[in-house]
Amino acid sequence: MIKRIFDLFFSLLALIILSPAFVIIGLWVLLESPGGMFFRQERMGKDFRIFKLYKFRSMRPGSDAKGLLTIGGRDPRITRSGYFIRKYKVDELPQLINILKGDMCLVGPRPEVKRYTDMYNETQKQVLSVRPGLTDYASILYFNESDLLSQSANPEKTYIEEIMPAKLALNLKYISEQNFKTDLSIIAKTIQRIFS
Repeated sequence: MIKRIFDLFFSLLALIILSPAFVIIGLWVLLESPGGMFFRQERMGKDFRIFKLYKFRSMRPGSDAKGLLTIGGRDPRITRSGYFIRKYKVDELPQLINILKGDMCLVGPRPEVKRYTDMYNETQKQVLSVRPGLTDYASILYFNESDLLSQSANPEKTYIEEIMPAKLALNLKYISEQNFKTDLSIIAKTIQRIFS
């Protein structure tokens, strides 16, 4: 209950404070390429409930049909504005709306697409017993995930066999020790990672 109140208060406060930035970023995205301000994608939430995750659109329309993974900082599907907002994780800010709606919380396992959650084993499925979050241990450690994938000869295989299991192990670690202090620490480390 305290976690939900914390999420509601700070997501609403952040949306109010960042509303001018939302307008500027939204206009930048719209003026650069057609396709709308937001990108909506189905993700797997708590108790296997699918929801629509919001992001500022950083790629050209229809890009997700060419692959779910972003490979490297110069993926040709990414727009010019997209390079900036992805680099500083600004594209993730609309998920504050998902937090207000109750789909997500500030800290928790990052929500994954169904294609990958279908591959989870029984232990890994435990990450779907909690509400997904805007940030977590894995978000910090794999901050430059797309750059890591760009170094692989087979990015999809690398993600499924190496990165995804490692991220899920971190998610399970979070679930086993989650508390208010841990959440505050992860938020602080995420902010530090973005500005470093």
